[in-house]
Amino acid sequence: MILAGQVILLALLAVAVGLMLRHWPYPSPLIRPLLGARNRWPETQIRGWLDNGGFHPGYLRFFNRDPERIAPDGDAILAPADGLVTSAECRNGVRYVVIALSFWDMHVQRSPMAGRVTAVEQGGDVYTDGEGRDFAFLREKLCPVHKRVCLQTTLGQVAVRLITSVAARRIETWVQPGEDLERGQRLGRILLGSTVVLEVPEALRCAVPIGTHVKAGLTPLIAKAGDHG
Repeated sequence: MILAGQVILLALLAVAVGLMLRHWPYPSPLIRPLLGARNRWPETQIRGWLDNGGFHPGYLRFFNRDPERIAPDGDAILAPADGLVTSAECRNGVRYVVIALSFWDMHVQRSPMAGRVTAVEQGGDVYTDGEGRDFAFLREKLCPVHKRVCLQTTLGQVAVRLITSVAARRIETWVQPGEDLERGQRLGRILLGSTVVLEVPEALRCAVPIGTHVKAGLTPLIAKAGDHG
């Protein structure tokens, strides 16, 4: 009986070692569920899947998650995307708040405030990579493929720009001109990592420091002029 138990244990160890070697240098399926997202699905592995199209079904389920979210009380303008705030610069009366999305962020975008959709614009002709700060203003002749959802709100025009990357070559928008959106309502999705830019009047300030990780429909992102709360 003891011998049989030892044989079974050795067999299990052999399977574990085999799985580790088979998936090296990436996590074995035996330990992957115990790891955080960035360690469970390393960036180099994801970029390899981008090249060969062989995405692991578990990663796709993780990436396509779309949790229910309830907008917090108040009238602060909410983050339109999950990601890292990398810039909040102003040009020509407009403040551009840039949010960089990673491969591990939730990729459904939400309306930053209540308003009526006045336009859903599509433009751009190249695919780029990076955090989006350099092309946030789309001033160059060649600019990234993007969709821009324009809203008429109580504070004037607000826009959410969904920008593709080398990895993210597809954008979905789920709203139409003339549609009234609620604060925090879903408005679209970028497939794989990319950039979202929120455009608001220059008088409004970013309420979080650069480098803050924000969540769509949950994080208050923009404060009104003169609001220091």
